[in-house]
Amino acid sequence: MAEFAIQRRTMVDNQIRTVDVTDHGVIAAFLTVGREAFVPTAMRDLAYIDRPIDLGGGRAIMQPAPLAKLIQLAAPRAGEKVLIVGGNTGYAAAIVAAMGATVTTLDQDPALVAVARGALADVPGATVVEGPLAAGWPAGAPYDLVILDGAAEEIPAALDAQVAEGGRIVYIDGEGLAARATVAVRSSGRVSSRTVFNLPGRLLPGFAKPVAFAL
Repeated sequence: MAEFAIQRRTMVDNQIRTVDVTDHGVIAAFLTVGREAFVPTAMRDLAYIDRPIDLGGGRAIMQPAPLAKLIQLAAPRAGEKVLIVGGNTGYAAAIVAAMGATVTTLDQDPALVAVARGALADVPGATVVEGPLAAGWPAGAPYDLVILDGAAEEIPAALDAQVAEGGRIVYIDGEGLAARATVAVRSSGRVSSRTVFNLPGRLLPGFAKPVAFAL
């Protein structure tokens, strides 16, 4: 609809460009993909507001500007094999697929998976799978890029093992004001990480550090 197209342009100009998202591929993808298709029907009038879209159960579609910054940091390239963990209704997957990557989006919530399958049905290069987030999706490994659509306090070894040599994991490390966008790169069988900038995000199920008890 024309109204959504206008709102999408306003979102890009007023929310995304203003936080130093300058990559032409990222901007083009956010201008192309209709966010309203991934939002619950009753909330579609709010699809382009500057806040996360609550999906219930502690899950949300990430706020546009933080998601754009995270994807720009991830720098998905055409032809890369990408896994999106915690992809909920599939919006991030649609953005990355619009940039030319082959994308698998994983979620463990059956209701969110059903929405993603419907929303991504006609998106070339996008596949929706269901399973525990912390286990990743080994059937499609190795991946050139893994993006967590949310925050993590630690990355499970099972997910690290699914990254190709030279590949990377991009995620939000921690919660609250101290959370930071992080890139972890696999090289010579080891993963090294660096934090880049502050970025808010909700902790994904299965990505909290185990509680340590001391006597």
